[in-house]
Amino acid sequence: MAEGEFRLRVRYAKVGRLRWLSHLEVIHALERGVRRAGLRYAVTRGYSPHMKVAFGPALPVGTAGEKEYYDIWLTRYTDARELLVFLDNAMPAELAPTSAAFVAESEPSLAAALTIAHYRVEVDGKESSAEEVRVALKRFVESGTFAVTHKGKQKVFDLARSLPKETRVSESAGGSEVELTVRIGPEGSLRPEALVRTALEAASLDASIAHVTRTDILVEQEEGSWVCPL
Repeated sequence: MAEGEFRLRVRYAKVGRLRWLSHLEVIHALERGVRRAGLRYAVTRGYSPHMKVAFGPALPVGTAGEKEYYDIWLTRYTDARELLVFLDNAMPAELAPTSAAFVAESEPSLAAALTIAHYRVEVDGKESSAEEVRVALKRFVESGTFAVTHKGKQKVFDLARSLPKETRVSESAGGSEVELTVRIGPEGSLRPEALVRTALEAASLDASIAHVTRTDILVEQEEGSWVCPL
């Protein structure tokens, strides 16, 4: 960080119809919001200078996020609560900031630090009970691995590592609701909807994925605890 710059970390939500934005579209929308809010932002050096901003792990198109993050470097210090009001007024409700605080430059990047993600997967299908969905997922996870083919390449996930917390299933109005935690890393992370869909198909259950939401994304510390990045 250059002298006179201040690193502001912003938590925001990506919900409603805006969950269909791509990661690049989200980036552009948030950058426009920073400009509309009148924040004095820093710019990168080099041949093509641009806003100095960094984002957390991308959300797939169609997946909502309740607690997403980005860092923006500012050239003027202003109380974070005041900046949050400016940003809130400049953003649509479905991409609104919910919290903000300054963080030290010594903190690792969001992309490197955020390695634990909580998801809620809504399963549509009253013909299949929550207990049937739970059993199907349990059997599939106990198989040990999950192979995914993307663009002609196969990736095999070790489910014991990729799912660091026991999956929970509960009844919902339209069917079932699955809560699961996924570990993210440089080697990639499994898509929770793909895991649930494959487990349902393996058990021949009459159900489908309705909605997917990343409810939280956390930092895994050396001793194994999970903490909020803000």
